[in-house]
Amino acid sequence: MNVAFAGFRHGHLFSALEYIRTVPDINIVASWEIDASSKEEAKRHAVEITHEDYDEMLRLKDIDIVVIGDYYSARGEKTIKALKSGRHVYTDKPVCTSLDELGEIERLTKEKNLCLGCILDLRCCSAAAAAKETVKSGSLGKIHNISFGGQHALNYGSRPGWYFEKGKHGGTINDIAVHGIDLIRYITGKGLKEVLAARCWNAYAEHEPDFLDSAQLMAVFEESTGVIADVSYSMPYPISYKVPQSWRFTFWGENGIMEFNGSDDFVTLSLKGSKEAQKVFAMPATVNPFEDFIMEINGSPTALCTREIIRASKDTLEIQKRSRT
Repeated sequence: MNVAFAGFRHGHLFSALEYIRTVPDINIVASWEIDASSKEEAKRHAVEITHEDYDEMLRLKDIDIVVIGDYYSARGEKTIKALKSGRHVYTDKPVCTSLDELGEIERLTKEKNLCLGCILDLRCCSAAAAAKETVKSGSLGKIHNISFGGQHALNYGSRPGWYFEKGKHGGTINDIAVHGIDLIRYITGKGLKEVLAARCWNAYAEHEPDFLDSAQLMAVFEESTGVIADVSYSMPYPISYKVPQSWRFTFWGENGIMEFNGSDDFVTLSLKGSKEAQKVFAMPATVNPFEDFIMEINGSPTALCTREIIRASKDTLEIQKRSRT
């Protein structure tokens, strides 16, 4: 299959590029970018920018997949155009920044029998696999409460400048919480039922007062499961991903507590009647979201599929829409 890249405005795209280059029978045949600094960064990763006109690139006959990596609020339109042209789409998260765009993306994937992939890579960590197996085993009993923290470092000065340009980011909940919302779906099978409260406000980005870098939410998921989360740009840099609070998840069930963070290869399980906590290990079903994407295109069942990506994105956009400052 032939792949075209549409934008390199985030570092996630270069991680995706590195992985895609290792996949057999996948050829990168074209790439689009108009931003000067992103072009230079692409060049440093041995990418030849072949197009500055996105529509012109889509007119190429030999493209099967378009990888979307523009700034957040531009992704929905580019995804819709790619789907209308009959191409599968693999995108960084978030997929888009509005429910209307997401509705059109969902419609097109169904109408044209196309697949949507997304870099929701928390599913690929060993701890997520262990959590899913633990919940499936029933040892926790019914889960009533979930909390997660997905805090990131602001990295002001090195983070792409478009983050702070009005209208390009689309909201911190949509940006970060989608990982947690998706992981709850993956582990428990539960989706959003009601948004109780959500807030986005400026706290850390002193030089960018319009950038709402802090975000918290409180919601009810299916089976009356309570979810509370903080997904603020509040982590210290550069230690941010090395602290134990990085992507920390806690699940409270009838029979005990399960906890992990995104860098773990296990979950810690504290069960009723036990005198000590135990560690549960597991291996993820896939190592990269692109693997799931290709499996779905080829007709193989996979957990991270178009339907699940749409559902997680929809839940997250609903929460973002209801947030206040």
